Amino acid sequence: MWIRWPTLYKVALLRDLVVPLHDFEDGPLNMTSQFPFINLPFLERNLDVVERADGAVLMRSKVPLGPVEVHLPAVLRRRALERPARPWLKQRCAQTGDWRTLSYGAAGHQVDAVTQWLLSQRLDGRSVMVLSGNTLEHAVIELAAMQARMPYVPVTPAYSLLSTDYAKLRAMVALIRPAVIFVQSAQQFRAALHAIAPHGARVVYVADPADDIHGTAWHTVLETPVSPQVHASLDSITHDTVGKYLFTSGSTGEPKVVPVTQRMLCVSMAMHAQTVGHDPVAPESVLLEWLPWSHVAGGTAVFNSILNDGGTMYIDDGRPVPGEFARTLRNLREVSPTRFSSVPAGYAMLADALEADEMLGRQFFVRLRRLTSSGAKLPDSLYQRLQAQAVRHLGHRIPFVSSYGSTETCAATTVVHWPTGQAGLVGLPQPGVELKLVPLDEERYEIRARGPSVMAGYLEQPELTRLAFDEEGYYRLGDAMTFVDPARPEEGLAFAGRVAEEFKLQSGIFVRVGTLRVEVISSTAPLLRDVVVTGADLPYVALLAWPNPDACHERFGLRDERQLACHAPLHDALRESLLRHNERHTGSSMRIRRVMLLNDPPSSDGGEITDKGYINQRAVLARRAGDVEALYADKPDANVVIIEA
Repeated sequence: MWIRWPTLYKVALLRDLVVPLHDFEDGPLNMTSQFPFINLPFLERNLDVVERADGAVLMRSKVPLGPVEVHLPAVLRRRALERPARPWLKQRCAQTGDWRTLSYGAAGHQVDAVTQWLLSQRLDGRSVMVLSGNTLEHAVIELAAMQARMPYVPVTPAYSLLSTDYAKLRAMVALIRPAVIFVQSAQQFRAALHAIAPHGARVVYVADPADDIHGTAWHTVLETPVSPQVHASLDSITHDTVGKYLFTSGSTGEPKVVPVTQRMLCVSMAMHAQTVGHDPVAPESVLLEWLPWSHVAGGTAVFNSILNDGGTMYIDDGRPVPGEFARTLRNLREVSPTRFSSVPAGYAMLADALEADEMLGRQFFVRLRRLTSSGAKLPDSLYQRLQAQAVRHLGHRIPFVSSYGSTETCAATTVVHWPTGQAGLVGLPQPGVELKLVPLDEERYEIRARGPSVMAGYLEQPELTRLAFDEEGYYRLGDAMTFVDPARPEEGLAFAGRVAEEFKLQSGIFVRVGTLRVEVISSTAPLLRDVVVTGADLPYVALLAWPNPDACHERFGLRDERQLACHAPLHDALRESLLRHNERHTGSSMRIRRVMLLNDPPSSDGGEITDKGYINQRAVLARRAGDVEALYADKPDANVVIIEA
């Protein structure tokens, strides 16, 4: 693929060039490989690798795990003493648009007051459930709950705000039995609170009181005088104290509850801190983050690392979906992050914006040290577009420091801790983690892990716990990996799909869903927002797909989204793109024969999508069995694109 320089952007490039235009004008995107990566103090690659007689490969880092904190609240208390005026969190005020600020010192005082209020309720270690999203107050009640030794339970807001039956929310509340439920707005969460009212938890709200919701206002909680009880509770926290209950995403079934101990939190934090060592000349950490705190990536890896750094997190009110990413771009015009994370769809929108807006590029890259991609493999073409922008503005490439883990491993399993020009790597085991790679075929291995960041088991689900671990105590992550270079394991592992999502065609050929999905989205970009791969026990591979309305409107001028599924020019464009894809992939496991375009979005109630925008392949196929049947019908409907007969 070649760089696409919009005319307006060519004009902008003629001024204040960091890298001359002629270095790229006539060459492919991968010409960025001639430019060095920014120099970061990465963790050394020092591996112990053992190949056993049964074919399993054991891997661990020889680098010992660094210092581990006693508990997470201790980190905030230290930062509050060391740098009380330093902003910890910033969030836009909905009314004015200005940034609200919570400093480390103010956070320390507020956390103590809320801790005292929780202790005064005499709730005997029961949990504190948070239904609303990322806010300053949410952060305070999280640390306060931990100080009070009451497990903090963040729940994705989708179960309260997008659900119509509240079935999942009721099931979560019944399992956890929270003593306190926190919401940012009583009015906004009014219906959800009524749906779970029989469980009798105390409600705490920040704003918008509702006459029929009995609760305590946040300002009242903050006025609680602090007594020695708080310090006594703090002194009673051990590594075995449960800090939070996290619900799994449900990507392989119904959500389960993972008890996350302070040991797991602090070990994970120490592992992430070792990825890139302290650099005295580097700018202080500044993040603009949207990842929800109800998930392990945003709420554990990101939230804990900025606290550990003593840096500042700007809470992003945008998300990497069409219609909401504009808010992220607005924020990036004011905030220059030192590191940035998103999913491939978000990076695609960011690349478009950077290529069209010179000033945005300058602002974005001026302090940037590293990037992270999560959720799915970043397409190579998109990776190169981002690196071209980095070279354009900085004269060097930016490392993608991606990590791999799960809720059960506290987001700590492997990490890419070296500069690499290859997208899609998951890296090598973090210090303290032992990997067991079990052969699946000639190239791929099922990955399993054990170590101090791995859970002991699911809450009140002994049978699921038994199935989650193998006979040697390794947790089964359910994913497939390949070695980048089998002869040189230090080059790392690459993701090769979820084992549970793979299936066989009628011919007996295996279809690797994860790999195919990334290839298809890249081949059709930007016309499709997401796809689900079909074909289990069927004659060929096909797709259920959601069009990207913004991209289709820009290309075809079509404003009515309901017409997209049967729009002939869109059908023609997809057919052309997927025929080229099929020319590159001649095997039946990768060739696409049909695509059904869907009008209705993936359902949160039906478990088809998480609030991070990840599609649950199994749930979609189960819920849309009728669509799959129609997709393979002898006479398909008008919303089916025939790629090959």
